[in-house]
Amino acid sequence: MTAAVATVVEHRALQYARTYRASIFSSFLTPVLFLAAMGLGLGGYVDGSGGGAAALGGLTYLEFLAPGLLAAAAMQSAAFEATFPIMGGLVWARTFHAMYATPIEPRDVTLGNLVWIAFRLTLIAVVFCAVIALFGAARSPLLLLAIPAAVLTGLAFAAPIAAFAATQRTPEKFNAVFRFGITPLFLFSGTFFPIESLPAFLQPVAWLSPLWHGVALTRGLALGTAEPLGALVHVVVLLAIFVAGTVVAIRTIGDRLVRG
Repeated sequence: MTAAVATVVEHRALQYARTYRASIFSSFLTPVLFLAAMGLGLGGYVDGSGGGAAALGGLTYLEFLAPGLLAAAAMQSAAFEATFPIMGGLVWARTFHAMYATPIEPRDVTLGNLVWIAFRLTLIAVVFCAVIALFGAARSPLLLLAIPAAVLTGLAFAAPIAAFAATQRTPEKFNAVFRFGITPLFLFSGTFFPIESLPAFLQPVAWLSPLWHGVALTRGLALGTAEPLGALVHVVVLLAIFVAGTVVAIRTIGDRLVRG
């Protein structure tokens, strides 16, 4: 990491130091409460039904749900970090323009923000995995590898969303991103039920979802069922989306800084 990128990361860290209390509930407690309510509450009904365990491959609903929620929480947090803070730096506070007036380049601004998002996702994933372990929802020590898998899942969303955010002057279209993008993916990418339960014509759509790759990867690691080739495919897909999104984000953020 270059000194310029580190400077951008430091700026985001100082911002977070002033506002972190407001994000504790949404970033850490909400996913935990959701896991408890859905995994233990609803899970009790699913596990008590005759075909629940059979449909989930012999897993309890908590074991099935927890790794999926880890990936989904990373996606949601990354999407937020890549929308309003990016617009804030480019439109509202114009902090990134002030950085651009120094030797800091658009590439440094973009990479610094993505490094910061990766750090935030790591914090969230570590806490979430600790809760998964305390709930007894992990079957393998490979749960530790689910942390970087969740971070990669989040970055696969953060980079292209940041590229989109850099093209906007008002936040209205962010509602569409969350309403028609993030929420449907959250519900229909294998987090709450196997995608094989979907109608046949919808299953290929779910397979194209970056979140499905993240859910499948984190679930396989947490349960110790990940196959090397399958895990590699998931990593390659997520990494390709992240790299492509980063390239576009560098371009769109750079164009925005040049235009002023």
